[in-house]
Amino acid sequence: MNQPIWGQNALFERKSLKWPILVAILMIVMLVGLTVGWVLLNISSAWDAGTKNRSAVYWVLLSVGAIFFAFLLAGVILYLIWIIQNVNLNRRQSNFIDAVTHELKTPIASLKLYLQTLNRRDVEGPQRQQFYGTMMEDVDRLDRLINQLLDVARLQRDQQDPSSKEWVSLRPITNECVGRLAKQHALSSEVFQVFIEDCQVLAHRIDIDVLLGNLLDNAIKYSSNEPQVEVRITFQNQSALIAISDNGPGIPRHLRRKVFSRFYRSGDELERRKPGVGLGLFLVRSIVERLKGSITVSERINQSGATFLVTLPARQES
Repeated sequence: MNQPIWGQNALFERKSLKWPILVAILMIVMLVGLTVGWVLLNISSAWDAGTKNRSAVYWVLLSVGAIFFAFLLAGVILYLIWIIQNVNLNRRQSNFIDAVTHELKTPIASLKLYLQTLNRRDVEGPQRQQFYGTMMEDVDRLDRLINQLLDVARLQRDQQDPSSKEWVSLRPITNECVGRLAKQHALSSEVFQVFIEDCQVLAHRIDIDVLLGNLLDNAIKYSSNEPQVEVRITFQNQSALIAISDNGPGIPRHLRRKVFSRFYRSGDELERRKPGVGLGLFLVRSIVERLKGSITVSERINQSGATFLVTLPARQES
């Protein structure tokens, strides 16, 4: 059920950065060469000018021309940056379409297969219950995908009223998320090591649920074959420090900022085995920014894995 469902061609063409970069570099080299030649020519003409007035004219032209060429060079560089950003966005959107298509197609194909089997022959006893259990898992997978897309739309659309926020206690909502994710991934409670100091965050409860749920889901998905997830929440300097660690391969340093981008997923979408559409960590970052907090990712100390550290304004729970 998990084999790639697309051929070699994706819905969107994956544009290469090669030609935009080469064209922009060529334009910059030509512009710099023209500028240097023009400056040298004006300096030579200024020194060769016989009168003081003619020499002053050359120096004025040189100054004005240098400023003009500086603006032109800055424009070319900004154009190069803009082209690279748009091509990267196009690539992430293409990956997003591939991922959403896979996340929709796989459970739908599974549901169709089981329904056809139930329709064509009598299935009784434990096998019938197994079919129903698998079908429910597929429905839950579709439900999670739709909810994640709705969360993104809500965060980008809503202008939340600060007065509608409440003080959310982190201990019960964290335990709820751990229990839900353990059941969702069929894991025992021994997988999770949880340490929580009592503190509260001023926020909408759904935002904290989405934040913790996505961080925990990410830690489980990218752990080793025998996952171990550590959840540590402490209160320091009027802030809640939420650290969630896994025992996976970790995240390379050059990708630690990119992982929070919308639609970003490393590798080729058609060859990726981990489910998802590249929105989980983008949701986390958006919620953290909305709550005026910060988030960082780092290596674990003395062991493999990654640690996501979220800092949010908080108060100690009495």
